[in-house]
Amino acid sequence: MSRIIARVNPVIFKTQAIHVKASPEVLCYTPVGNPLGFAEMQDLRQPVSVDDPESFELTVANMGVSVDLSLTWQERDFRVLIRQDRTEQEDNVLKLISGYVPAHELRVPLLTVMTEIAEELLLESNRGWLQGRYMETWLPTPYSATLPLSKRHSYQLTSHHAAEHPVLCRELHLIERPRAYVHLPTNSLQLVYSMQLQLPDNCPGLTMLHADEHMDTEKNQLLVEMNYQRPEIFLAEMLDGAATGKLFSLEQGELVPRRPKNIWLSEALAPQTGWVIEEPRSQWPEGLTRL
Repeated sequence: MSRIIARVNPVIFKTQAIHVKASPEVLCYTPVGNPLGFAEMQDLRQPVSVDDPESFELTVANMGVSVDLSLTWQERDFRVLIRQDRTEQEDNVLKLISGYVPAHELRVPLLTVMTEIAEELLLESNRGWLQGRYMETWLPTPYSATLPLSKRHSYQLTSHHAAEHPVLCRELHLIERPRAYVHLPTNSLQLVYSMQLQLPDNCPGLTMLHADEHMDTEKNQLLVEMNYQRPEIFLAEMLDGAATGKLFSLEQGELVPRRPKNIWLSEALAPQTGWVIEEPRSQWPEGLTRL
């Protein structure tokens, strides 16, 4: 059974279109135009094309961020994925933790990454819920009113590896050097940050859950729920950099095998040419080797 962990008034989302200038050595982006609401942004997310995937200039609808989150548990390596039913695309994908970047964070998209991790990744121990920390900065605790935090344990996020080519917002290099691509089917710029999740030692009964949002239209409230019976967050096992094809959930400190049906991977794991990804999704599990 699902449990509601937060009821919040829907925040009025605003973002901006993004002007992208790409060369073989660097991608530079600049927020442009008037603020866009969510519906206005979605209207702009129509398929586009470029002549040269390594060198082009265009204005895209929005910018999104994802985090390629690695984890070592019981001396085995994993990638953290979330299941998403996409009604518009009529498919079921495993995706990275991700989100749209609001206007006030377009110049520092790493802030959006931290917020998305804090909102989507829930870690429960026998002594309470774990708060995260990136370097010396504590992540937000959006559900602390209903999910009491552990006073003894927390998890740590560190940068895992940097992309080969830099990404700039105007003249400023983005820290942690994310991988960037323009997704042609959705006319969007996407940044993928590579991070390592370090769990605390001697933390009994650790369970990993996903917080899911949906709108209660009658009360005009955004409901945030989690479900112990349907975790919706998976650990994809990796061995020597290759996916084994095995998926697990982490429940009470134990790895529980999972076998979801008809699974694809999201486009962040599809083949990339230059700065461009053309596919709407990626094959499971081959796409994991591209991270």
